[in-house]
Amino acid sequence: MTTTPLPTAWQLRSTRLTLPHPTGPLRRPLVMGIVNVTPDSFSDGGRHAAVDAAVAHGLRLVAEGADLLDVGGESTRPFSTPVEADEEIRRTAEVVRRLVRESGVPVSIDTSKAAVAERALECGAEIINDVTGLEGDPAMLALAVASGAAICAMHMQGTPATMQIDPRYGDVVGEIFQWLAVRRDTLLAAGIDRARICLDPGIGFGKTHAHNLALVSHAGRFLDLGCPILVGHSRKGFIGKALEQALGRPATESDRDAGTAGIACRLAAAGIQIVRVHAVGLVRSALEGFSAGA
Repeated sequence: MTTTPLPTAWQLRSTRLTLPHPTGPLRRPLVMGIVNVTPDSFSDGGRHAAVDAAVAHGLRLVAEGADLLDVGGESTRPFSTPVEADEEIRRTAEVVRRLVRESGVPVSIDTSKAAVAERALECGAEIINDVTGLEGDPAMLALAVASGAAICAMHMQGTPATMQIDPRYGDVVGEIFQWLAVRRDTLLAAGIDRARICLDPGIGFGKTHAHNLALVSHAGRFLDLGCPILVGHSRKGFIGKALEQALGRPATESDRDAGTAGIACRLAAAGIQIVRVHAVGLVRSALEGFSAGA
């Protein structure tokens, strides 16, 4: 277990989220529900592409126990291609606006484009969740500083279009830890308060099956970065592969959701503060059971 003091809250634009802490009132990780407003996301692309469908889905996730929602309008699955900012705004802005008004939980915008993030913030978003760690768009860092938004900076080797073409590391945990430490220090130097920064090791983004398993096994090491740690492992290919090897058959979506819940409990045991998932109800129930009596 880390000897670095663990953060007890994550400062958003207008509120603070209490984080799990050994001496605090919350024992389980926060659950971030995924609202994909895309036709081509790897797991649920097209299911919630219309505004009304996306909003209804987000509200269902809150009813199932989501502590916050993450709205995305561009697929970052392996070998995907980017969409124009105007299209991403068209997909996400009204969904963010309505979920901010109707859900009662903080809303995050999942984007690497400053223009998309800016519009979402105008619609009431509290968090910028950027898979490029705020490196993909030169304007993103200045927007983050000026807006007061909370930040989730993720590690990715390459881009979505290239990241799964032979990803290599000498020490996957150590190298990603160091990259996140440098990125954290860059954000701090730019004027973003540490209390607003969350970090994500980026499971599935430029990592092999073995790399992903190593990140899960050593997830607690990232707590030494002194920021909230978010892990987005939901339904990803390494879960399917592990289940197929164990079950001797192809893994279904239900299998992957069960595997996601199991790994969420393992991450909870390591002290991870936030998990980003599709099947909120299942994961929330698993985490509540895991943490009962803790």
